[in-house]
Amino acid sequence: MNDSAGTRVLVTGATGYIGGRLAPRLREAGYRVRVLARSPQKLRDVPWADGVEVVQGDLSDRESLDDAFRDVDVVYYLVHSMGGSDHFAEAERQSAENVAEAAKGAGVRRIVYLGGLHPETGDLSPHLKSRAEVGRILVESGVFTVVLQAGVVIGSGSASFEMIRHLTNRLPVMTTPKWVHNQIQPIAVRDVLHYLIESAEAPFETSRTWDIGGPDVMQYGEMMNTYAAVAGLRKRRMLVLPVLTPRLAGHWIGLVTPIPRGLAMPLIESLQYDAIAHERDIDRVIPPPDGGLTRYDDSVRLALRRIEAGEVETTWSNATDAGAPSDPLPSDPDWAGEVVYLDERARDCEAPPELLWDVVEGIGGENGWYSFPVAWVIRGWMDKVVGGVGLKRGRRDPRRLHTGEALDWWRVEEIERGSLLRLRAEMKAPGGAWLELRVVPREGGAKSRYEQRAIFFPRGLGGRLYWFAIMPFHGVIFRGMLENITTKAERAAHGNRDETPAATR
Repeated sequence: MNDSAGTRVLVTGATGYIGGRLAPRLREAGYRVRVLARSPQKLRDVPWADGVEVVQGDLSDRESLDDAFRDVDVVYYLVHSMGGSDHFAEAERQSAENVAEAAKGAGVRRIVYLGGLHPETGDLSPHLKSRAEVGRILVESGVFTVVLQAGVVIGSGSASFEMIRHLTNRLPVMTTPKWVHNQIQPIAVRDVLHYLIESAEAPFETSRTWDIGGPDVMQYGEMMNTYAAVAGLRKRRMLVLPVLTPRLAGHWIGLVTPIPRGLAMPLIESLQYDAIAHERDIDRVIPPPDGGLTRYDDSVRLALRRIEAGEVETTWSNATDAGAPSDPLPSDPDWAGEVVYLDERARDCEAPPELLWDVVEGIGGENGWYSFPVAWVIRGWMDKVVGGVGLKRGRRDPRRLHTGEALDWWRVEEIERGSLLRLRAEMKAPGGAWLELRVVPREGGAKSRYEQRAIFFPRGLGGRLYWFAIMPFHGVIFRGMLENITTKAERAAHGNRDETPAATR
């Protein structure tokens, strides 16, 4: 067990897939955690933000790093340029040199960098070559450096897993490049996090690279068919086409999966090589996690379970290049990267935010859903007929909700008391559904604004048809909710706290 008391760690890339999972776990392990973010507002609503120190900085801006690196013992370097920039290698080299210089100047004790598995000899893809170069710069920086080299990372929301998932789900027969026969050593994201956390204090003797990988070595095509077996799909047939270049494959994957071409290209380029651990020296320094390393089929099973439950912590889409649109929150259903249908409405309310919030938190159960109750009852009955939970689970407390508890056919996914209630649907539907209710103060807290968002992530053609079929009802149901919630709050503000709009009864 690491002696983490008093140790301050800095996590770069905290808005990314690995960093967003590592930061809260380091805090749970007892470390004092500081995170570096180019846009700190992207971390404002993550569940663990209050337990860490968030500082603004950019790895490409050397001067912005001095304050972030001050009084830090361990720096985690978790930033990679995975976009399509022609100058990414130079940008990564400059960032690595900036980190090395800032760490040395601040007296940082250790740098931990997550790189990629690659062949020991021969030409590498531009992205793998760049990652290896970053590792070399850090190892030669004069600051003690641990470079962990991992291959395909399997976890809910990881780019590698999402590519496997969407290709396998959608294509029972697929034409593939010859790299489907290359040897891959996947590793579960939970095991990557284990090695990263332990690397902060583990007794390494020298700065160098350390290969990490899961217990299975398999071909990429075998990985897809193992996924199919776990997901309950038929075995996929593959027709290998040697002429399918990485560029063509990148365009194809960008078309049939949510992974954009700019991200698909480096992933595909890395798959042109066997990606296996050439040594297991790490075992002498960091023992495997309790229970051993996670087998590939178990990591797929765990990832699918997280997806089904809507509990995806972070996704590949969390990390975007400068100038890209704002990322979804780690708990936001946009994680899937596909079509997401929205019904968004808002209304100013003459009541103060605390009264409006009382109405919002009181939704459901015996209090009703503030609109067209007959429609809700019919939908609940239909859900029961097809084996769903129906609308009769009610709520535990008529006034107060807590994260994780049932609310009729919803589950409370997130609650920021006084400002945000996010519900995840557990009804039978061809897709995932969320309902987000938000209270925003205005005029110094004397009045408020109510914002309402219904989100639907369709599953296949049936999900798309379902959304458009129920759209006419949205105009009645969601408009009614908007009007009745704000009206009830306004009546409470004028002293009629027991008066309820007729539409909610």
